[in-house]
Amino acid sequence: MIHGVEAEHLIADKGYDSNAIVEHAQSQGMHVQIPSRVHRKTPRALDTALYQHRHLVENAFEQLKRWRGLATRYAKRLSSFLAQAQIACLCLWLKIS
Repeated sequence: MIHGVEAEHLIADKGYDSNAIVEHAQSQGMHVQIPSRVHRKTPRALDTALYQHRHLVENAFEQLKRWRGLATRYAKRLSSFLAQAQIACLCLWLKIS
């Protein structure tokens, strides 16, 4: 599940709203930011300002997937792939600024 990851919050969408995931994250000291599914009798509290950052991260990955070399992993070496990802992120940042 979430082995070897240290974080203050676990932010995910409704698809990850299960008791097992929530309990495991809380046992590692994470605050869970997952919207409750409709069938939950007692909805879990949600920090909406923090949850909105998840949307920004997903949009960034969507933009990175438009780079064909990143999406299909043309680079054979990790260093080449990382350099390509950094260039793509730089281009996205310049486009936003």
